[in-house]
Amino acid sequence: MRKGKKILSAALASAMALSLAACSSGTAEETTTAAAETTAAAEETTAASEEETTAAAAEGEGFNLAVCLASEPQTIDPALNSAVDGAIMINHMFEGLVKWVDNGEGAAELAPGQAESWEKTVNDDGTVTYTVTLRDGIKWSDGQPVTAGDFEYSWKRLASPETAADYCYMIDMVKGYAEVSTGEADPDTLAITAVDDKTLEIVLTYDCPYFEEIMAFPATFPVRQDIVEGNEEWTYDPATYIGNGQYRMTEWSHNAYILTEKNPEYYDYENLGPDTIRYTLLDDDNAILAAYNSGELQFIESLPTDEVANYLASGELQIVDYIGTYYVCFNTEDEIFSDPRIRKAFSLVIDRNYIVEQVTQTGQVPASGFVPYGVYDAEGSSGDDFRTVGGDYYSVAAEDYEANCEEARQLLAEAGYPDGEGFPAVDYLYNTGDEHKSIAEALQNMWQTELGVTVNLNNQDWNVFLQTRKDGDYQIARNGWIADYNDPCSFLDMWYTDGGNNDAQYSNPEYDALIDAAKATSVQSERMEAFHQAEDILMGQDSVHAPIYFYTQKYMLDDSVSGMYYTPLGYFFFGYTSQQ
Repeated sequence: MRKGKKILSAALASAMALSLAACSSGTAEETTTAAAETTAAAEETTAASEEETTAAAAEGEGFNLAVCLASEPQTIDPALNSAVDGAIMINHMFEGLVKWVDNGEGAAELAPGQAESWEKTVNDDGTVTYTVTLRDGIKWSDGQPVTAGDFEYSWKRLASPETAADYCYMIDMVKGYAEVSTGEADPDTLAITAVDDKTLEIVLTYDCPYFEEIMAFPATFPVRQDIVEGNEEWTYDPATYIGNGQYRMTEWSHNAYILTEKNPEYYDYENLGPDTIRYTLLDDDNAILAAYNSGELQFIESLPTDEVANYLASGELQIVDYIGTYYVCFNTEDEIFSDPRIRKAFSLVIDRNYIVEQVTQTGQVPASGFVPYGVYDAEGSSGDDFRTVGGDYYSVAAEDYEANCEEARQLLAEAGYPDGEGFPAVDYLYNTGDEHKSIAEALQNMWQTELGVTVNLNNQDWNVFLQTRKDGDYQIARNGWIADYNDPCSFLDMWYTDGGNNDAQYSNPEYDALIDAAKATSVQSERMEAFHQAEDILMGQDSVHAPIYFYTQKYMLDDSVSGMYYTPLGYFFFGYTSQQ
């Protein structure tokens, strides 16, 4: 997921343990997942409760939490969103079959969400059937019942090429997806069926090891057919932004804030925390920090670069694990950057140690590959991770920087630009933000100093930037990717030809074949071997990206707020917070 790593921690291992058990194969087996929560769905919520929540928000009473995740989101349609900030909002206003819950230590683990339980059967032909039973009494925020048919509709909508969802491939393990996504078959052929209002049957082509995480991923959350169809603007109006989650939208003042309140129809309404959650939409780091210090905001993720050291020293700035990579993305269809030698040259002269030590300063790890540390390899949490097994594609040791630069100059000369002579001025695109600007300026200086090339900087607001990059209307762009689930597939299948998140416009049939091979087997050793070979092509042969560092996540939370929890996939959860 787009974001605008350190070695696997114990908290991360705990958070992922439920959904990443070893694959099974051979004879049919059944696995039943019992509901982790016993809270019964409320049959009714009184009008008085709803009125009290609304009145408290209007009068500034009660517990009204204000957070800042980013500026105006590009979309908060569950199927169309591809950004972390949008996903956090969607996680509060919608709910999937599976959800992330607090493990009691401020970290997240998987548990039943709209589903009460599910059974997994491995069939004789290698396909896998999930039979999902929904909770009793679950409702949409307007009081209508949530049914298995809502999930069937939503998954088929996600797979349909007419939806044009970047994340359609997240359900490519569902039988029939390949034919549906290319338009060769009707969406109704996708193997997800509402047996009745409470029972959902999903057939997978193979035993996908991370499928429970897919059921907790925002793109698979349900939406209402009668609300969505024929109304492209449904997400902008609180009257039509009907969800099934903990909170519901009451107001969207564009480029200012999105206001939500507790959803009185949610089955666990009585245990929810804040009366309202206000998502303040800002991208000015100085303004964000000022709002936090004044008490206007209780949670922020960004602050001016030159303030990082002070707030770290004071203990106010928290640093947690984050499975992701911050990188430079080259447009491989651009006349200049279609040459992998040029892409590699631009990558080699990046002084990654300088950026993490002097610019970001919050424990990021210089990146020597695309898939970050913390992603499981064949042996899962019991063995070395994918990055350790895969090794380095270039040295990030400080003492090797000059040698990297010399190799880069040789590559540029081979491409026809000795000492940068004749190389045209090119543009680097980044989204507005103090840290992104500082990194952009550092890169500009490195490319000028070591390669003799001119790079102009261009910044755009977040939602505009996302569309520009997606359209391929750039030469070099700032990029970042956070794992959607703990598997190298989350980082590698996005570069498949014509993939929805393939911002590099990259295409290599050999690479595609390896991704296909990895997805065609449930044998972990075979999957990982194919993924390692794919990364060898992506990074070692084609130099499609220039990874800069593996993320850590920073944030500040007001001392008066407790009960927030987090997953290293980048999601913060505020629905059960309390005010001290």
